[in-house]
Amino acid sequence: MVLAALLFSSTAQCEPVFARYFKQQYGYPPSCNACHKDGGGTPLNGYGEQFKSAGMKLSSFDQIAGLDGDADGHANGEEAIAKANPGSEKSTPADKGNWLDIASLIPVEVQKLFPGIRSYLPKDALLTEADIERAGSMGAILSSADENTIYIPLVDRRPAGTAIIFSAEYGGKSFFLLLATDRKLQITTVQALNTSHVPEAANHQIYAAFEGLSLDQLPEASGDDVGAAISKAVKKAGTLVYVRLKSA
Repeated sequence: MVLAALLFSSTAQCEPVFARYFKQQYGYPPSCNACHKDGGGTPLNGYGEQFKSAGMKLSSFDQIAGLDGDADGHANGEEAIAKANPGSEKSTPADKGNWLDIASLIPVEVQKLFPGIRSYLPKDALLTEADIERAGSMGAILSSADENTIYIPLVDRRPAGTAIIFSAEYGGKSFFLLLATDRKLQITTVQALNTSHVPEAANHQIYAAFEGLSLDQLPEASGDDVGAAISKAVKKAGTLVYVRLKSA
């Protein structure tokens, strides 16, 4: 029950910068789908790209309020005020949809890893200076750019594991991976999600090597091939999960 001890000893529910600023601006926390195509850690949608281009600051929401990030005929600000998703053409002020329901916050790829589970705790991870320092002592260099969402499946209201979607980079191009653990924070799978820009990462043999490893004992990556790029990304993502859930 390692994960339960770490999770429920934590006193702070942290949020990435977008979610924190969005709540300050509009008065409620958004779904990750407001700025990501398929949940936290996946590529940005049109609204997310507009927020990024505007500088990712609190004032950025005013700058993009009159734009239409999802091209549904409604301005970003109009939709956000109405609690409709400004990042999805399927959500409008007249038909908001379920984008703010917990069930809609969990990427399909994550749900497939935990069949039968219907309850999740999406835990948004904002790194503190202590987290960054601790990660460094574990061989992972983290910064605010690595903040992400940790998906925690619950069974009888107790954590049954974790999952995180994150990006990796090779040859100046990005691709996305999914890492999942059991309740003891040992890796059960690492798999490719979107490798269209780096196809050689799609079925790399290195993924199997991570199974069974504890998040606090991941080896540091070496080399400059695609396998090393995957290992580096897994090291960072795994360490992020560990230090954020370990922090009080």
